[in-house]
Amino acid sequence: MKGISRRAALGLAAAMLMAGSAAAAPAATLVQVSLWDKGAEVQMPMGLAYATPGLDLAKATMGIKALPGAVKAGDVTFNVKNDSKDTVHEMIVMYLANPGKPLPYLHAENRVDEDKAGDKGEVSELDPGKSGTLTVDLKAGKYLLICNVPGHYGAGMWAEFTVDP
Repeated sequence: MKGISRRAALGLAAAMLMAGSAAAAPAATLVQVSLWDKGAEVQMPMGLAYATPGLDLAKATMGIKALPGAVKAGDVTFNVKNDSKDTVHEMIVMYLANPGKPLPYLHAENRVDEDKAGDKGEVSELDPGKSGTLTVDLKAGKYLLICNVPGHYGAGMWAEFTVDP
């Protein structure tokens, strides 16, 4: 009987240690992201890319909303939902090496050059109403969340995002 209770005590101690170490790991910060538009029948305006002079986002017919818009450095989980009724969207996290400067753009393809822009991860094309998740380890700095489906970024589908130290 003494051997059984000793094994049980060791098992319990091991389980408590494992549970304690799992609880000690910091959880990722959660960010809720909505990819929205006013409908496929609404004409997309152009010239609404980040850092465009004279930018008027009130003209945007699509966009990205992230809550909260600022988090602490570390693991960040983006819960992304395509709230469109009829348009495919995606969300890409871009590090802004030079905040306020335009992202490199492929005019012939009507989209951002992801390889040159600082892509940190993405939730690829989501059908209308669908959701996806992305967890990335982000350092302090300025970021841009964009939809890079051709034409969408230039139509204003981006949001600034801050990671604090």
